[in-house]
Amino acid sequence: MMSAQPKVAVRENPASNAVSFREQLADLNVAPLWDVLTGLVPAEPRPKATPHAWRWAVMRDRLIESGTVVSAEEAERRVLMLENPGLGGLPNATDTIYAGLQLILPGEIARAHRHTQSALRFVLEGVGGYTSVDGVRTEMLRGDFIVTPAWTWHDHGNDGAGPVMWLDGLDVPLVTFLRAGFREEYETATQFPRKGDSDQVLVRYADALLPLESKDTGSTSPIFNYPYARTREVLDELARNSDIDACHGVNVRYANPLTGGWAMPTIAASMRLIPRGYTTEFFQSVEGTVLVGVEGSPSVEIEGVGSFDISDNDVFVVPGWSRWRMSADASDDAVLFVYSDRPVYEKLGLYREKRG
Repeated sequence: MMSAQPKVAVRENPASNAVSFREQLADLNVAPLWDVLTGLVPAEPRPKATPHAWRWAVMRDRLIESGTVVSAEEAERRVLMLENPGLGGLPNATDTIYAGLQLILPGEIARAHRHTQSALRFVLEGVGGYTSVDGVRTEMLRGDFIVTPAWTWHDHGNDGAGPVMWLDGLDVPLVTFLRAGFREEYETATQFPRKGDSDQVLVRYADALLPLESKDTGSTSPIFNYPYARTREVLDELARNSDIDACHGVNVRYANPLTGGWAMPTIAASMRLIPRGYTTEFFQSVEGTVLVGVEGSPSVEIEGVGSFDISDNDVFVVPGWSRWRMSADASDDAVLFVYSDRPVYEKLGLYREKRG
């Protein structure tokens, strides 16, 4: 014989009871999922960042002016952070990526420190700049992609006659969210003694030839300066002899020669060449993307938003899950530097893309 089921009380005023119930839950630091389910688990990503361009014609003047407002010594890092207008004042270029423009004037140094955030430098202008990573020095020339691995000592300086400026890209939003940020100042302003220069590192690793008994490992590439001149040669060679990727044009990704993976564990960096007159197919992916104009006059079209013309050194943001494509005008090839935090999505099994 089946036992009787307990009776469920029928409340006379469901609306009033619901309010009372929520108040009781709030006192317990509890909330009903059904009130927020569609927002908490959306049908597709909803980035808060908006498409936005920081024009070099404007930003260069502001960056130079910053040199009259604060010294490198006072600032430690004289940087203008690029704040996406959709993020309510957060110092983030996308929902997940930081970008800033840094200036070093002749004779200045940015003192040595280290932190758990991984950083890249993409050089925009100037001759005579340098950066040192764990005592190894590299010169900085326009278009160079420079890696500063997490928790490595690094300082910058300018031995030239004019200003040197570059883009900083970091995984600050990720590290901040994880509450994993650490920072430490070096005992002196610069690192001494210097252990060598990056050319020696490039010779050791760039041709995929390692000593037989090499025990080198690591999630970050041991090559920390990828010269633009060399990257441009490879792009030209691929443009002549390889198929064009329908969504990315002619492209190379900066790789870690020890693993074949991305050069940095949390940031994906690549260089794209769009042949003159060519328009890529639409592309959509979960990562927010930062683009920098290097050569030519590319344009970026975001479906439902519009087209944006990109000039040299302009910085442009494509929010995650936007549907976008690139094109070059009929007069010249276009080259863009691109970075995002795609490796994080890949490692967590969350990366998704759509083509066409």
